[in-house]
Amino acid sequence: MKLAKKIALVIFVLVLVGGIAAYLQYRQVINYAKVTVNLTQEKIFTVPAGTGRVALEDLLVKDNIIEQGHEFQWLLKLRPELAKMKAGTYRLQPEMNVEQVLALIASGKEAQFSIRFIEGNRFSDWSNILRDAPYLENKAKDATQTELYAMIGYDGEGLLEGWLYPDTYSYTAGTADTDILKRAYQRMKNSLDEEWAGRDRDLPYKNAYEMLIMASIIEKETGIDSERSQVASVFVNRLKKNMRLQTDPTVIYGLGDKYRGKIYRSDLDNYSAYNTYKIDGLPPTPIAMPGLASIKAAAHPAKTDYLYFVANGTGGHTFSHNLNDHNRAVKVYRQIEQKN
Repeated sequence: MKLAKKIALVIFVLVLVGGIAAYLQYRQVINYAKVTVNLTQEKIFTVPAGTGRVALEDLLVKDNIIEQGHEFQWLLKLRPELAKMKAGTYRLQPEMNVEQVLALIASGKEAQFSIRFIEGNRFSDWSNILRDAPYLENKAKDATQTELYAMIGYDGEGLLEGWLYPDTYSYTAGTADTDILKRAYQRMKNSLDEEWAGRDRDLPYKNAYEMLIMASIIEKETGIDSERSQVASVFVNRLKKNMRLQTDPTVIYGLGDKYRGKIYRSDLDNYSAYNTYKIDGLPPTPIAMPGLASIKAAAHPAKTDYLYFVANGTGGHTFSHNLNDHNRAVKVYRQIEQKN
């Protein structure tokens, strides 16, 4: 009887000690979950596909985000929902704790990156921006023109110039640059189709593409919203009168790498498909990516009889109805230039 009591006492003590040990272990793991990670600034952390529990811990230790310890694996066993990690690239913040890091990785809410294309950029500018963008897969640079057009679903006229909608685009790591181009093309196509359908009916455009070309010229001529429709009216009026557009931005575009920062008389005298001092009508393609405001201006030009405009020296332009007034405005602008 005494022996049985002793055995029972020993078992009780062992269970008690085991329970206390288990509780202390539990508290240690819980406390570990609240430990702040070893970051002093934001960090982009990538979890490759197929990463398991041990591999994830190794990655975090290798990047000095956490310290090596048995608590990590115990936490994943205690909180199995945190062990459902998803491959991806995540944005970790210095104030995060271990539990929050694991919860983020389990959520699959990957880091969002953004890339901005401004109105008036050329396709060559877009290519450079895409090439330098972080965590973006570059497919466009090695593709032929035919392959690129197929990848983005481009079925428009002519070159891709002008067909991409300027805006800020968000993406996650590993996104292909062609996916962004596809989104930009679709937005431009939809916007152009909508504006073409609602355009003024007395415009000298044969199709929506010609309106896109006009919008690109407007985009390069002025950055002032209140002037866009007036600039559009000048060019529309000239087209209706069979006058040449005589706009410098098209000449600059046609010169390409030969542009020397200034237009010389020889540039105006030499024929090119984009020299609107030499050709009749519009150039063959857009000369930049126009924003929606310029497309709207091309679709709804102001009702004026302006035929000329020139910079006024203060960022805007002076518009004229006839050549004499225009020449006077040019003289004033040149005087302002000389003073500056």
